[in-house]
Amino acid sequence: MFFWFVGTAVLAVWYVFRDPRFDYRLLVVGALLPELDAVFAWGAGMRWMHSLAFSVALLAVVMAVTAGRKPVRRLLLGLPIGTFLHLVFDGAWATTKVFWWPFGGWSFDGARLPEAQRGWWNVLLEAIGIGIVVWIWRRQHLADPARRRGVMRTGVLFPDPASR
Repeated sequence: MFFWFVGTAVLAVWYVFRDPRFDYRLLVVGALLPELDAVFAWGAGMRWMHSLAFSVALLAVVMAVTAGRKPVRRLLLGLPIGTFLHLVFDGAWATTKVFWWPFGGWSFDGARLPEAQRGWWNVLLEAIGIGIVVWIWRRQHLADPARRRGVMRTGVLFPDPASR
């Protein structure tokens, strides 16, 4: 799944924060990052990136490394926010052994990725994600190459209307 995580993460952050300077580039990376569990586990299923501990540790590292550097912190905070949102929109909490890892033990007990557990529902979720991404594309006028370049350069999707 790709569009489901990208669309829901961007929409959730826009709706909650309404920050015209938020950089969405690392948010998208963070929203997709836990999917690497399948790569690192050689397709075996959910692992440490689907745990709450991973997202909390990532947030702690970002906060510690960027102490006193507000612009860098503002940029990097998108990464852990994205991983937290991935857990929410993936339903990772339903597999408590992995979600609470390592507090419930070190074993993952062959936990399958939520995408594998959901089966055909993934098609519906991905279609919803595509719809959200298309809405963002149109609302932000991303068909315009200059606008796309601006978003790629700054990461700002929903600029302050007064700045236009």
